[in-house]
This record gives sequence, C-alpha cells and structure tokens, in this order.
Amino acid sequence: MLAHEELQQLEATLLPTLERHHLRLLAHGLRSLQAAAGRRSGAPPPAEAIAAWLKRQPGYDHDPDFTCAFLTQLEALRAQLEVIAAGCGREPLALDLDDLCRWATASGCDHHDHTSIAADTQ
Repeated sequence: MLAHEELQQLEATLLPTLERHHLRLLAHGLRSLQAAAGRRSGAPPPAEAIAAWLKRQPGYDHDPDFTCAFLTQLEALRAQLEVIAAGCGREPLALDLDDLCRWATASGCDHHDHTSIAADTQ
C-alpha cells in the first residue's frame, strides 16, 4: 500500500496524466510484490508465491475472475520492474519511489510501454 506522502511524491513529478497513472501502477505493483515476497530486496517472487500471497489477502477469495486478472497485472508489472531495475543496476524489489520517478521523468520517455498493462486486461 502506498502512503499518502508517497502518492504526493508521485503526483509532484508533473508528468502528463497517463504517465503519472502508469507510475502509480508501477509503484503499487512494486509494493504488492514486496509484500508478497516479505522483503524489499532481491528478485520478485515467482507467480506461485504471488498467487499464494493473494489468497491470504482479505476479500480476494470471493472473486476468482478478479484474482486471475490481478495476478496477470502483477506479472506484467513484475516484468516492467525487472527491466527498470536492470537499467538502474539494482535488484527489482530494492527499487524505491525515487528510482521509479527518475525512470519516468528521464529524458526521451520513449522507453515507456503503457500498452503492456492495458493489453493484458482485454
């Protein structure tokens, strides 16, 4: 979960609306993967561990369609975070909001792929 201060940090980037939305998705995905792993370092947990973590979260056991869609989204975010981490020379779960903001505001923002998240939901 992102704290109010963290959300304010993301909004302070003054990126266009779509870019800020993508940044929020990445940040939420990062926090979810860190929670699923129980740590803030190393590689993201495998899909099975993410699914097991999600089943332990209140409210997700009543909607299998949502759970499946959410897992698909986390897998897409996992892949994007791995690419971002490689570019930063860091482990994916060791990324922080400053890393994501720097990545998002870097010159030549053509490295963003907003379609990969949206395409998984169609």
